[in-house]
Parts: sequence; structure tokens; C-alpha cells
Amino acid sequence: MTIKETYKYLGDLRNRSSNKYETKVYDSFINILLELDKRNFSDNEIQSIESELESLKLKSNPRYTKRYFRKAQGKFEKFLKESFSLTTKRYYTNMGVGLGSSFGLMFGIAVLSGFERSLGISLGLSLGMIIGLIIGRSLDAKAAKEGRVI
Repeated sequence: MTIKETYKYLGDLRNRSSNKYETKVYDSFINILLELDKRNFSDNEIQSIESELESLKLKSNPRYTKRYFRKAQGKFEKFLKESFSLTTKRYYTNMGVGLGSSFGLMFGIAVLSGFERSLGISLGLSLGMIIGLIIGRSLDAKAAKEGRVI
């Protein structure tokens, strides 16, 4: 299945769908495909992308389409990250906030427990999220500068 065929197929599904959440999933997948179509890939790279799209079996008729296509999109994004070092917008920011909040929570419990318990936890969580946000934003800016954002 080529990139253009997948784009057309998802566009048809989007037009037929009346569910707002399904159309969001289709739109995000379509945007990834449009960004890939704009890039210059070698023939081997295009073949690997098309074989990955084929392995996702998008033309199967799943019972829960939103969940199926969200998982397929996640697998495809993971493939792009591993094979071509391409990331989606705010990828590192989301990772940084998640990791920062978990480490901040542990830091708040372990180190800031001298304060009242809930104050230590909330301070640790807040600091961790802010630090994770800063680091994630800087990594996103670096990836955008290198042209690795789709």
C-alpha cells in the first residue's frame, strides 16, 4: 500500500465517519502521511515505509475503528522514530512532562517530606513537571532545527 493510497483510503474513511473522535484520529494519521509525502526519501526508504503501512493492515474491517487506527498510528510513529529518527510535534515535551512528573513525585516523597506530606509531594511534582517541560521543549526545538519533526 503506497503512501498516496493510504492517504486516499483514510480520507474516504474520514468522510464516511460521523464520529468526531474517529475523524481526529484519521486527520492526525493523514497529516503524518502528508508530511512524509513532502520529504525526499530514497527508493529503499519509500519501500520500507510502504511495507510498514502494508503490515499495519489498515484495510481490514476492525470492530473498534478508532482504537485500531490509533494503535496503528502509534506503531507507525514508532517505526518512523526508530528507522528515520522522525518525531511528531511535541514528542519530547510530552515525554519530558511525563517523566518529570514521575521523578518529581518520587523526589517530593523522598526528599521534601520534611515539609507537610502533601506540600512536599505537590512541590516535587510541580518542579519535576517544569524541569521536564523545559528539557522537552529544548529537545523539540533541536529536532525541529534538524528537520526531524513531521
